[in-house]
Amino acid sequence: MNQPLAYVHPQAKIARNVVIEPFSTIHANVEIGSGTWIGSNVTIMEGARIGKNCRIFPGAVISAIPQDLKFDDEESTAIIGDNTTIRECVTINRGTVDKMKTVIGKNCLVMAYSHIAHDCIVGNNCIFSNNSTLAGHVNVGDNVILAGMVAVHQFASVGSHAFVTGGSLVRKDVPPYVKAAREPLSYVGINSIGLRRRGFSSEKIREIQEIYRILFQKNYNNSQAIEIIEAEMEATPERDEIIQFIKDSHRGIMKGYYKTS
Repeated sequence: MNQPLAYVHPQAKIARNVVIEPFSTIHANVEIGSGTWIGSNVTIMEGARIGKNCRIFPGAVISAIPQDLKFDDEESTAIIGDNTTIRECVTINRGTVDKMKTVIGKNCLVMAYSHIAHDCIVGNNCIFSNNSTLAGHVNVGDNVILAGMVAVHQFASVGSHAFVTGGSLVRKDVPPYVKAAREPLSYVGINSIGLRRRGFSSEKIREIQEIYRILFQKNYNNSQAIEIIEAEMEATPERDEIIQFIKDSHRGIMKGYYKTS
């Protein structure tokens, strides 16, 4: 149902039961899936691909061109998965020649005033609290929670099931399953509460804890820690995910655990 005061470009592909409130603008080369609600004063620009049953609140701008001086008007997209909620004044830029797309997964909640820059890839079931900011080319795994006013440096990665505390500056990669806090950003334990909520067993949580004890609390460098983990710990999907994340890190891993005086 399109309100008469909304503008929808005739070439936009809008499912029949999408609701578009007054004063919103939908550009050409946009696709919006069934059941999605577009609040008033939303701008959805070329290249947007919005899934089913999404909710986009007033003031959001989806698929604007990147804030990147190298952008040369290449045809790219901003993809939002099914059942994702985008709150007020969120900005999501479309991709550049690097990936040609920016992706937000399914069942995500992106809270007010957050910004997701070009070529970011965000997994499913993520929650970004108010004013969270991802610079360009950031990768975020599934089930990640960023508390308020977290800023993630370009090309950084945040592993699945990680929790980053409010106000953090993420300059290095954050491995899976951990809690990250302090300045500079450091390991402060595994995200045990989040893991229990998602059905991880006590035995699995202890396994992950032991991996990070070796990695962050035994004074080994990353290469030494990985050798020990591979030699002494049984191969499991979680163990292998952590090891592969560290091996693939381009910016380096955040600091290990330390005690303040």
